[in-house]
Amino acid sequence: MRFIPAIAALSVCALAWGGSVAGVSWTDPSGWKNEGSRPMRAATYSIPPAAGDKDSAECAVFYFGEGQGGGIQANIDRWIGQFQEKPSTPPKPVTKTMGGMKVTTIEHSGTYMAGAMMGPKSPKSGYHLYGAIVEAPGGNVFFKLTGPAKTVAATKPAFDKMLASMKKQ
Repeated sequence: MRFIPAIAALSVCALAWGGSVAGVSWTDPSGWKNEGSRPMRAATYSIPPAAGDKDSAECAVFYFGEGQGGGIQANIDRWIGQFQEKPSTPPKPVTKTMGGMKVTTIEHSGTYMAGAMMGPKSPKSGYHLYGAIVEAPGGNVFFKLTGPAKTVAATKPAFDKMLASMKKQ
């Protein structure tokens, strides 16, 4: 029985170094604060603002369950719809294979309507979105990085590295 606390502490430490859901795991980016899970989110990360930006960025990892959460294009359309500016030509998603899984990425910028899905929204101008939808063994996992354009651009390499670290469990 004395070993149980040690094992529990070891498990907590392991979780601090990465995330996992739906049969896929990844490494948390250095410098990102893992704020844990929330309703509808497997993980939430806070990214400090880049020099000159006052707001931090956020990377939310959503998982709704196998077969849940809608299709890839529906989610891309919803993400783009969270900006006031509607592009005359929709951004083209890019699909590649990472960690043996299909990953579709998208980006968009403009005035982001921040706020809870069903709650009030506040416009945030000069924001950028990088999104990735991973076709994981247990269903789609949605990575959505949003924040001030300069901060998001500065952390994009860390976002890409996190996606590249994904492995099937």
